[in-house]
Amino acid sequence: MAVQNSKMTIRSTLNAYIALTKPKIIILLLITSLGGMFLAEKGIPEIGLMATVLVGGALAAAGANAINQYLEKDIDAVMTRTSKKRPLVSQSIPSSHALIVGLATNLIAFATLWMLVNPESAILTLCASVFYIFVYTMLLKRRTPHNIVIGGAAGSVPPLVGWVAVRGYEGVPELAPAICLFIIIFVWTPPHFWTLSLILKDDYKLAKIPMLPVVVGIESTKWAIFRYTLILVAITLVTYLVFNHIFGYMFLLSSAIFGALFIWYVIKLLRTNGIEGAKKLYLFSIAYLGLLFISIVVDSVLFEVVY
Repeated sequence: MAVQNSKMTIRSTLNAYIALTKPKIIILLLITSLGGMFLAEKGIPEIGLMATVLVGGALAAAGANAINQYLEKDIDAVMTRTSKKRPLVSQSIPSSHALIVGLATNLIAFATLWMLVNPESAILTLCASVFYIFVYTMLLKRRTPHNIVIGGAAGSVPPLVGWVAVRGYEGVPELAPAICLFIIIFVWTPPHFWTLSLILKDDYKLAKIPMLPVVVGIESTKWAIFRYTLILVAITLVTYLVFNHIFGYMFLLSSAIFGALFIWYVIKLLRTNGIEGAKKLYLFSIAYLGLLFISIVVDSVLFEVVY
């Protein structure tokens, strides 16, 4: 019995540390990083390089998320969605451990990328973590409804990391396709998180976080989602038109088909009262970004096979 209890304690502690890193968020970040790598290679990147970049990116994101939970444990304790799930709120992990884990994993990520990939990828990854922690979490989130508009830059960096991991820094013009991927994620972030904030409006209001629905109301937020979605779809199509020598047909088809579906889901949300349909839109927005970047991977694989 004592051995069994010990195993359960170890398992629950391990699960708490995993929850501290927000692994579901990390998966999407890594997919966008792979998109940048495959686009830069115009084929299949070296397996060891891919593995190293993914490990470094995962560690950095995990560390940033751990520090985010350390800084927001007071918010998490108030919000219904997080009050029972977050390990610092439930005291499954001491708060100091979260800070140590966050700093250590970011340091390991930086060293790994610097030594095994290149300095450019290490610096970009560190900049993303610093921006997420200091600019979004500490400066913007509790102060302005534009928090996610500006703060979304942190989550837009992975494709740039993937690109420079393969090619290094060759100058801004050469980096332009990866910058387009950065912009796509940057513009995708507000409608994605505003949809979530529609669902969690009462939670954010309780925690005194000025998310857009709390400040301007549900209907105005839905129209903001619509405007940003139109801009997002337009940017993906223009990206293909400008860089069709780099982006392939799968990216074009994905941009058109999934973009049209994205707009359709938003229109359905606009035509309903309240937030009916918001959860479906939120889930689709995640699938949209993942599939868009997977299409880049598929195009690159096809390019290598065909040519």
